[in-house]
Amino acid sequence: MLRAAQKLVPEGVELNIFDLEGLPLFNQDEEQHPPPRVTELKAAIRAANAILIATPEYNYSVPGVLKNAIDWASRPYGDSAWSGKPVAILGASPGTLGTVRAQMALRQMSVFLDMHQLNQPEVMITNAHEKFDAHGNLTDEKTRELMRKQLTRLVEWSRRLEAGKQG
Repeated sequence: MLRAAQKLVPEGVELNIFDLEGLPLFNQDEEQHPPPRVTELKAAIRAANAILIATPEYNYSVPGVLKNAIDWASRPYGDSAWSGKPVAILGASPGTLGTVRAQMALRQMSVFLDMHQLNQPEVMITNAHEKFDAHGNLTDEKTRELMRKQLTRLVEWSRRLEAGKQG
């Protein structure tokens, strides 16, 4: 999904992917002196004008690795990298609900973390195995158009929020 999104961003916009591989399990005992990979994650979030979270759905919620990243980037208390960030969520699932429950869990977290959630359009890709080929390429034009619309709206939302800070 994220590689497809990189090809669909509006002109002049760059989408950087932060791979969560290598991120250690959250340990509150280490939050004051986080491991280097956590410092990299927080720096990437802070440097971004907006955040696009891509998720599958596992057991009616977000994958543990994503929750772990969210926790690390929000800690220690008072030093959350998420605060004030415009954010959009997209997800893909082989099922018929297309990550609706995972996205609702992320929306709940974003309220507490003071993220500025883009509400519409929602991108919940159902039957993902029919919309991506064996190489992970997005082949469904309707889904591609919905993602393009979400990315355009995220850029607009980010710019609106930034203008509000300066005004």
